[in-house]
Amino acid sequence: MEIQNEEKVEKKSLNFIEQKIVADLAEGKNGGRLQTRFPPEPNGYLHIGHAKAIALDFGVAKKYGGTCNLRFDDTNPTKEETEYIESIEHDIKWLGYQWDNVYYASDYFQELWDFAVWLIKQGRAYIDEQSAEQIAVQKGTTTKAGTNSPFRDRPVEENLRLFEFMNSGQAVPGSMVLRAKIDMAHTNMLFRDPLMYRVMNIPHLRTGDKWNAYPMYDFTHGQSDYLEGVTHSLCTLEFVEHRALYDLFVDWMKEYKGDTTPMDDNRPRQTEFNKLNLSYILLSKRNLLALVNEGIVNAWDDPRMPTISGFRRRGYSPEAINKFIDKIGYTTYDALNEMALMESAVRDDLNTRAIRVSAVLDPVKVVLTNYPEGRTEELEAVNNPENEADGTHNVQFSREIWIEREDFQEEAEKKFMRLAPGKEVRLKNAYIIKCDEEHPCDKDAEGNITTIYCTYDPETRSGMPGANRKIKGKTLHWVNCKDAVKAEVRLYGRLWKDENPRDEMAAIREAQQCDAVTAMKQMLNPESLKVLTDCYVEPFAAQMPHLSYLQFQRIGYFNVDTDSKPGQPVFNKTVGLKDTWQKK
Repeated sequence: MEIQNEEKVEKKSLNFIEQKIVADLAEGKNGGRLQTRFPPEPNGYLHIGHAKAIALDFGVAKKYGGTCNLRFDDTNPTKEETEYIESIEHDIKWLGYQWDNVYYASDYFQELWDFAVWLIKQGRAYIDEQSAEQIAVQKGTTTKAGTNSPFRDRPVEENLRLFEFMNSGQAVPGSMVLRAKIDMAHTNMLFRDPLMYRVMNIPHLRTGDKWNAYPMYDFTHGQSDYLEGVTHSLCTLEFVEHRALYDLFVDWMKEYKGDTTPMDDNRPRQTEFNKLNLSYILLSKRNLLALVNEGIVNAWDDPRMPTISGFRRRGYSPEAINKFIDKIGYTTYDALNEMALMESAVRDDLNTRAIRVSAVLDPVKVVLTNYPEGRTEELEAVNNPENEADGTHNVQFSREIWIEREDFQEEAEKKFMRLAPGKEVRLKNAYIIKCDEEHPCDKDAEGNITTIYCTYDPETRSGMPGANRKIKGKTLHWVNCKDAVKAEVRLYGRLWKDENPRDEMAAIREAQQCDAVTAMKQMLNPESLKVLTDCYVEPFAAQMPHLSYLQFQRIGYFNVDTDSKPGQPVFNKTVGLKDTWQKK
């Protein structure tokens, strides 16, 4: 009985895709093999939505003893660049995954061409010389059947000749296309003689000038899956309507290849899952490219961008991203996930791995009037209280230190538990100090506090018996003036003002009849980036390598930006210590 209960729990814990895979393997479909693929188009950097697909494609292959290949969908040479291919490979590895093989859709261009020629000879494809606008009208609507193209019944020999002409380099782009001959009255609009090839006359990144006519996505994707041996084609929900056409083209390919296995075997099976939608996040590579090209953000890896490289530069760990994806799971309906949920996963992860350091973002000087001039002490600071193996580092302490300006009030509010005239506070890893009552501070001509005067209790250093003395004040972080390193700190907020920027952009475009860029500029949060240049950090933090995970004590989680240089450290705020999204 106990074993049965355990089996029920295990089965219930599987998502619907895993349940399907387990069933297919048990039934011996595709010879009991499992093979997936991640097929990005190299026309931009990967975003957080791709991370969900990556985790699924690579994750189920690893979990169930299968293989997962990386295949670049390079069927549109106008948008594809080597930079994007390299960034995609880097992001996948950074997330913790490794492909078994790398393929390209262009690897199958000749096979797809030969298959298309066979379809023409079979009377299942024809060259259409209507314009794109004419074809769109001729396809009909969801409630009205389409009408046949006037070129639908042209002779096979003429179709073959024109198909060759499409690839000659002499055909004008848009002047002709190859269409599958299916059913212009089909209830699924995609079956109304879909396009298979179009003329582009553009050199390809990998094949050079060999091709001038390129296959369409719907004609390429399923056939590439079949030729590769993919058993489970996992896609997002917008491909539900494409599944029937995907299956039909695969059936035709099986027939072309002489594959006599039953139609329900030796074939890829398409299953759809929900996209990753996050509040205050706008995805789609088209929109992200516009942000880069318009200079709205600095680059694809700008920490405000929802790209994987942007999250990496901001300080998100791959473990945090994977934990978040695992937490939200996979379903068959779209939903808007709260950004607070993702930040919670990041906060939980960084709490276990971030090195604790001291940094003062809005500094004001404290002078300890009874501390010996010229004296410097070395104090010990724990690197990470969550992981003893991370060890400790030393910090310097002397007569003058920096604290946060907000940690002092000359006229303290009733519940103010930080530094004020006559009040005591504890300095992290150091002493208890008390603010002078008669002369607590100096001010400049504008009334700004420039220096705070305190005394220290020499018996209360951390580790001494006197350190346990009870006080009402809080523990403050600080840095030593003598060796503190001036730093730039970049505070990042959400890029968009609206919780659902995709719908907001659509509403603006409809109301104003404007383009996407014009709409996006109206939605930007003017406070998405605040740069602080007068910050101080302890030397230990200033020496950290790029992308190190840090916690600025009492402030939040930060990481070392790639712009950081020796003596000129730059830090990015990753996430605060507490959730602030609900308040916003």
